Amino acid sequence: MDIQKIKEERKKWMTWKNIAPLRDALEKLPDVESEVEYADTVKVNGKFDEELIYNTAKMLMPWRKGPFAIGELFIDTEWKSNIKYNLIRKHFNLKDKKVADIGCNNGYYMFRMQEDKPKLLVGFDPSPLYKTQFDFINHFAKTDIVYELLGVEHLEFYEEKFDTIFCLGVLYHRSDPVAMLKSLYRGLEKEGEVILDTFYIDGEDAIALCPESSYSKIPNIYFVPTINALKNWCLRAGFDEFEVLETSITDAGEQRKTEWIEGQSLEDFLDPNDKTKTVEGYPAPQRVYVRLVKDKK
Repeated sequence: MDIQKIKEERKKWMTWKNIAPLRDALEKLPDVESEVEYADTVKVNGKFDEELIYNTAKMLMPWRKGPFAIGELFIDTEWKSNIKYNLIRKHFNLKDKKVADIGCNNGYYMFRMQEDKPKLLVGFDPSPLYKTQFDFINHFAKTDIVYELLGVEHLEFYEEKFDTIFCLGVLYHRSDPVAMLKSLYRGLEKEGEVILDTFYIDGEDAIALCPESSYSKIPNIYFVPTINALKNWCLRAGFDEFEVLETSITDAGEQRKTEWIEGQSLEDFLDPNDKTKTVEGYPAPQRVYVRLVKDKK
């Protein structure tokens, strides 16, 4: 697979008719002095044209991951991603490591990772909109983060291998989860680790829920395993260690409608009469966070 050729081809995505006006808006942003706080809200402090910043940020909707603040503007994203990040923060140290974030969205987690001072930080996400959101924030933050318009299927062919790979909220979108886990495995350095989160269902048996057409109104969710089934997937993909770090239940305090998104959110995805079930009647979303280790033996 010629990764450089794919990169060049995907640069053209930035000229799509729905993306080009957004890129033009970014070109009009002034270069100003700023300082960044990498806290629950990734906040850029400085003297800004507040109207210009607001109008540009609104053009880039919907904002899914965050929150962010630029000067006086607060981007109240659909997800309070700080909740997830803070939950797993104590389980890793990225100092001087080569790190990848698969399905990085607009880069919120990577901005937070700056506090660890990794040697290299690369985001993979084939979305021109999310890359444009990242570029908007990074215009002011001025980090060395590399954002690639690539997917997990390109990871093993990338020019770098990684010490730590984050894969948060991606696995259930893949119709062949074991193949994806093998791609993560091949993208690691020896004794590298994956920090992964995915939906799971309760139960001791190594089985998985296979939604008929959608799960929480999301059509591209294929398998929701028990933790034991997830462990088996990971071991069959080649990992030597599987460690459960945390579990959590997604609620309206973490995912909800705001003025910065369009359409529906979690409250619309759950049974209005029973929040323990999705609108389809399946168990409501809950997440398991695991660490996978390569070649530990």
